[in-house]
Amino acid sequence: MNNYYPEYNSSSYQAVPDIDTRVSQVMKRVYVKMTLALVVTALVSLYCATSVGFLDFFLNNRWFMWVLVAAEFGIVLGVSGGINRLSSSTATLLFYLFAVVNGMLLCPVFLLYTNASIAKTFFITAGVFGAMSVYGYFTSQNLARWGSFLIMALFGLIICSLINIFLHSSAMEWIISGAGVLIFIGLTAWDTQQIKTMAQMAPNDTIGKLATLGALSLYLDFINLFLYLLRFFGDRR
Repeated sequence: MNNYYPEYNSSSYQAVPDIDTRVSQVMKRVYVKMTLALVVTALVSLYCATSVGFLDFFLNNRWFMWVLVAAEFGIVLGVSGGINRLSSSTATLLFYLFAVVNGMLLCPVFLLYTNASIAKTFFITAGVFGAMSVYGYFTSQNLARWGSFLIMALFGLIICSLINIFLHSSAMEWIISGAGVLIFIGLTAWDTQQIKTMAQMAPNDTIGKLATLGALSLYLDFINLFLYLLRFFGDRR
């Protein structure tokens, strides 16, 4: 679930007086929106994990989890596929709705792992994510080739994860976790460069939408990286 950037026609590009300033403004919006979404997800997840009523409903109605998963996919596809029809404020609202739904879905994390190990893993994730995002922003190397390989690897990771649901192989789970960390480290750098490139060429009236899509993409990178790292650094209760 990455790389949901609008496709722009080159004939619609507008000249930007100061490209560096424009890119800087877009990236600030991206990181602010992404950070706020992470805060929303954390607060919702923590609340749900401490709510007896929600946990009772969540754990005794398995269908609800699949409703949340379907809602996530629906929101992501709705935002990415309908970005040209949505207003910037609507796209942003849907993005934060996604963060709320994801918070409900991730509440078991607080039940499975200690708070200290969750906090530790979060800061490790933030450090790795920050370093790779900075690299993706400042590197002069074209990471386009990374993208094709990483997307194929991501699909392979999803397939292996589905297979392991039936195999219950602990060895395969560790391999999947290690591969997941590497894939999302690479995607963080690649997505950052993609956002920067699009910000340099995007028409003025699409900047807000691009910031939301960029925030969604980096948010997904961060969350997935966190979950895979948690398998290495998380301490079970």
